[in-house]
Amino acid sequence: MLHLGLRLGNANRNLKVGKHFMAQFTVRVELHKATWSDYDILHAAMESKGFSRDITSSDGATYRLPWAEYTGFGSFTSAQIRDIAREAANTTGKQNAVLVTESNGCAWVGLNKAS
Repeated sequence: MLHLGLRLGNANRNLKVGKHFMAQFTVRVELHKATWSDYDILHAAMESKGFSRDITSSDGATYRLPWAEYTGFGSFTSAQIRDIAREAANTTGKQNAVLVTESNGCAWVGLNKAS
């Protein structure tokens, strides 16, 4: 079972679970020649893999990430996360690009609060 999808918000360090550190990742997926419904499929597939479209601030408020951007954490490498995200992107049947960034924290401004 992947440990992806838990919202870490803007934590400034990797999460420690037991003896293991869970790395934080931000993932951006672009679908080529896609429609809105293709992105609906992507969002569902990414969620099923454990990724979240939301991020939680240190004060507990939850915000929506930009379109087709996701967050997650786990005991994986960036390449492994890329491959997991690519599997989800491929369910759309569209050519795609995936970018994964391992993070030691993040900051934002202007994101909408999640509903």
